[in-house]
Amino acid sequence: MRARFNSNSRGFSLVEVLVAMGLLTVVSMGVAQLFALTTRANVTAKGATSTTSMAEQKLEQLRSLTWGFDLAGQGLPVSDTSTNLTATPPTHDGSGLNPSPSDSLEQNTPGFVDFLDGGGQWVGTGNQPPASAVYIRRWSITPLPTNPNNTLVIQVLVTPVVSEMARVQSQYTRTRMAGDSLLVTVRTRKAS
Repeated sequence: MRARFNSNSRGFSLVEVLVAMGLLTVVSMGVAQLFALTTRANVTAKGATSTTSMAEQKLEQLRSLTWGFDLAGQGLPVSDTSTNLTATPPTHDGSGLNPSPSDSLEQNTPGFVDFLDGGGQWVGTGNQPPASAVYIRRWSITPLPTNPNNTLVIQVLVTPVVSEMARVQSQYTRTRMAGDSLLVTVRTRKAS
């Protein structure tokens, strides 16, 4: 006995299947690209959060140094000019809040740079990053031109080592790379 087919029932034709597969492929590729872009954006955001946190940590160390007036004596200015924040823990053989060279954010300047691993832990200081360094943290301390004896501008820059090696140097300005974090604050003498 042969099976009878109802002439009113239809399946999908080969053309319909190919069109459906083409549409599905195009949509799938778009979604895959979206996932790739999202993953890349998340990695970049994580790096920016990490560098900002490392910059904030150094900024807080610098802000905690003595910069005020001695009220117990004659009210003279009091400044920390000996703390070494390039070492962990800090020592007393450094420059404290003394002004930095003008290019201390541009290049590794002893006394104004340290190197961190991927977790933000200190791994050294000097002119060249050690092999375990993932981030370079530089800072500058500049007296405010309108009140140089009582006000400082403090800047902290954290940048990934790989970005620093790929950076294009310009005679006019430092190029900013993705993943760099630069924090700036102003410190004014207060009575201590």
